[in-house]
Amino acid sequence: MADAFAPNAFAKTRDMRQAAPALVDPRHGTVRFGARTVDVDALDWDVPVDGTVYGTLLNFRGALDSLAEAMNAPPYKEPPKAPILYLKPPNTWIGHGKPIPLPDREDAVEIGAALGVVIGRTASRVKAAEAFDFVRGYTVVNDVCLPHASLFRPPIRQRCRDGFCPIGPWVIERAAVTRPERLTLRVFVDGGLRAENSTAHLVRSIPQLLADVTDFMTLSPGDILHVGTPEQAPLARAGERVRVEIEGVGWIENPVMREAELGAAP
Repeated sequence: MADAFAPNAFAKTRDMRQAAPALVDPRHGTVRFGARTVDVDALDWDVPVDGTVYGTLLNFRGALDSLAEAMNAPPYKEPPKAPILYLKPPNTWIGHGKPIPLPDREDAVEIGAALGVVIGRTASRVKAAEAFDFVRGYTVVNDVCLPHASLFRPPIRQRCRDGFCPIGPWVIERAAVTRPERLTLRVFVDGGLRAENSTAHLVRSIPQLLADVTDFMTLSPGDILHVGTPEQAPLARAGERVRVEIEGVGWIENPVMREAELGAAP
């Protein structure tokens, strides 16, 4: 008898109108839609969700500690008391395998490994103890950014460029990730391990972050709240291939290419 199709994820390729249930096997690098099982790299991936994507700054202990001196100086004079959020708008979203555009006047981009928490139902004033009830699942986010030093203005030009947010390739259902607050994040560049951290080092845990954010804003089904990127994000240059991997969730790989090669605007 054929085995039953028991999806543990949902995903979307560019020939699909909407995301569909999938069975992901990270060990063998395969994904199954119904009776069709294929290699991950054989598919033309699209971003698996279409809600708003929110990023969180300084939510890894090392990232916060690295800026302690600057935050205690004017004009701030103290560390932030609330989550620091920003948007990764739709122009930044790309799927697995799609190229990350490197501006022609820049040497490299920073690769930010981030766990994306995908919202499953409308979340407003959520209590931390009930936060996971509002989570549909988890995905991998590569929060790409141009290196910058300023702390005094929003880094929109550095974070919101076209192609600066690979997402996917799938969303793993919440029940399939048993320890979301102890997941290892890794960044590889051309196959070499460049960074490793864990969601165990978050300043605000996933439930607390959801509680604090939804205390002042509503999150909707399909939105992604990524929990932050670790300190010392590695650099990637034109011609290199980057892979962001999160234990139990999956991985996303993308080449870095010059904008001129892609025909993108400078």
